[in-house]
Order: sequence, then structure tokens, then C-alpha cells
Amino acid sequence: MDIRKAEEKDIPRILKLLGQVLQIHADIKPDIFIPGTTKYTICELTELLRSEEKPIYVAVNEEDICLGYAFCQLKEQPFSNNMVQFKSFFVDDLCVDKRARGQHIGESLFEYVKQEAKKLGCYEVTLNVWTGNASAEKFYEKMGMKTKERQMEYIL
Repeated sequence: MDIRKAEEKDIPRILKLLGQVLQIHADIKPDIFIPGTTKYTICELTELLRSEEKPIYVAVNEEDICLGYAFCQLKEQPFSNNMVQFKSFFVDDLCVDKRARGQHIGESLFEYVKQEAKKLGCYEVTLNVWTGNASAEKFYEKMGMKTKERQMEYIL
């Protein structure tokens, strides 16, 4: 397995994996997520691949087929009188093909993301996990992540 920046040839596989993630989210929050859709379109993915601030990394097998991805965003803490300024690497989405899980691909992707964040001079790696996605929470805790803050809701 190799990890590299995503390329246009990876878009069809990325779309399939985005569909897998969407279904997990739709099962957890059917009031918010629309089954059968994906977070990005082909055009949006093509544009994202050109962005230096929003890199997409893919884990590929020996045949160069994408088995997983990590969508990332380089963010800077906005100026505030009461907070230290720093850079953060936000994992917007991380997925491993459901048929390839258990092969440590997610762990390898996450470690790669941490290395890239260090190279970029980031203070931290952050991400969001939907409540109810217990397997994701367990995975990220296994990777050493801890809860930083919670977003709460009151549905009207």
C-alpha cells in the first residue's frame, strides 16, 4: 500500500467511498443527510484537487486503486486577543472502503496526515465525528485523539 496525493484518475473511486460515508451518516442522522448523494460532485472534486490548502490523500493498493482517502484543510486560528495563533490541519473526511477495513489502512492514512501536518508547521490535527458513529469514535480514540470541544444542538 502507498499513500499519495489524490489525482483526477482517483475521482470515480473517491465518489464511491464518499457514498459509503454518506450512508453511514444518513443512517445516524436521517433528518440531515440525504441517502444516495455524495458530499462533493465530480466538478467540486476536480477543483479540490488543485487546492494546496485542501489536500486529499489516498491510500492505494499495488494496482494503484484507491482503498481509502483523507480530505484535509489547512486552517489558521483567527486572531483573537485571548488565544494563541496557530495552524491546524483539519480532517474533513476520512474513509476506508468497507471491503478493505481491518487492514490498518485507516491507521496508515491518519499517521500520514499527522506527518503532513507536522511538515506544514501545524500545532494540531482536528476533526469532527457525528454522535452515533461509535466505530469512528473508537478508531480516532485509538489513534490518540481526545475530545477538544462539543457542538450541541436543539432541534426545533
